[in-house]
Amino acid sequence: MKTNRAGTTENISVSMPSELVGALRERAGRRGVSAYIAEAVRHQLAMDGLAEIVAAHEAEHGALTEQEIEAAHRELFGDEPQSGGAGRDAA
Repeated sequence: MKTNRAGTTENISVSMPSELVGALRERAGRRGVSAYIAEAVRHQLAMDGLAEIVAAHEAEHGALTEQEIEAAHRELFGDEPQSGGAGRDAA
């Protein structure tokens, strides 16, 4: 393990389709592939945690209503959600 400004790091090996690797390298730019992937994993872990919270809530209280979803969207983002319940897909 190596220590850097962000804390302790660990090298891992990840297999990805070649076209994704090319797009990743192009998109990551100066930030670097490792930093880009680390941020993507952080985001996905947060989304997974949110989905678990929603599932637990719905198991206890039933499905969220459109009004509850819209209220949560306003609280999180300060604006109206897009039509069609798109905010629901993020969880």
